[in-house]
Amino acid sequence: MPTWFKDVQLDRRGLKVKQTGHYVPLTWGTLVDAARWGAFRLALALGTPKRGDRPQVQICFTPHRPRAWYFPWAIATALGAKIVDQPAGADLVWYFEDATYTAPTAPGSDTIRTLNKHCTDVSKSHIAEIFAVVFGYPLAVDPSTYAGTMVEKSQINGAHDGRLVKGPIPALADRVYQRLADNEIDGGLVEDLRTTIMGGRPILVFRKQRAVEKRFENANAHVRLAPLAAVFSDAEISHITQFVEKLGLEAGGLDILRDRASGKLYIVDANKTDMGPPLALPLKDKMTATRQMARALGHLLVAPAPQPSAVTSSPKGAHSCPPISLSDSAV
Repeated sequence: MPTWFKDVQLDRRGLKVKQTGHYVPLTWGTLVDAARWGAFRLALALGTPKRGDRPQVQICFTPHRPRAWYFPWAIATALGAKIVDQPAGADLVWYFEDATYTAPTAPGSDTIRTLNKHCTDVSKSHIAEIFAVVFGYPLAVDPSTYAGTMVEKSQINGAHDGRLVKGPIPALADRVYQRLADNEIDGGLVEDLRTTIMGGRPILVFRKQRAVEKRFENANAHVRLAPLAAVFSDAEISHITQFVEKLGLEAGGLDILRDRASGKLYIVDANKTDMGPPLALPLKDKMTATRQMARALGHLLVAPAPQPSAVTSSPKGAHSCPPISLSDSAV
């Protein structure tokens, strides 16, 4: 039995992911997605570079090792890296815990290169606070005074439990309220701009499209791969970079919406343990995206190692890894 079977539990609601508590429904669509994932995993295995006599990059994930359906696993595999259990001797320590709130402890020496060491809070309210500071306009609303349609959702990352409500209404405990960004496009679809992050910089965009009535579900009808410059302006890329720096997100993904009336961007979610690439993306583009993320990680690893003084003096949210050039982000 594969090791990852231990991570799930079958009951009448479907497959329960033990670590997060989320369910994967047992439907025909799930079987199709499983087939897509299997094809991608096979293509990735066949396309993994042969290291030959060159030293193999070693990556330590802590406190958990990502399973094969997580994007960090695919990125490390595409790079030809060896995943190790101990930080000693590793080229990179990548903090990986599928939880909204975390409090990791840095292992080993201060000179070990890390990813996401300072990203300890990806709750919806924290994301909204940072967004307002960086972009200069709010995402969050006060449901008791807001007149109009708004989004109500859980604080928890990856819940996909958003719903539309009309205010003013009393706020519910453990729920957040956000203005509704009208991201509807032609064909009765809405579009999410899933933006990948590596080294604290945006790299590429998955344009995820789904039916309007399924705006809060993870059920994409179409996904297209796009370079940053085709989606965002230079100023927007700068703001996105500032946002992830304040969040401490050095590797992961952002869910960004563009309001069609105002043209404004809204960052509505951040994920440091994202799954991917999206299953509805064509296989060729899955491979392109994964290899590009692997190249970005490779550039990061050959940059000068962090110095103890720089690491110990860095404020919370500062980069513990040198940033990569935005020129590396062209698909």
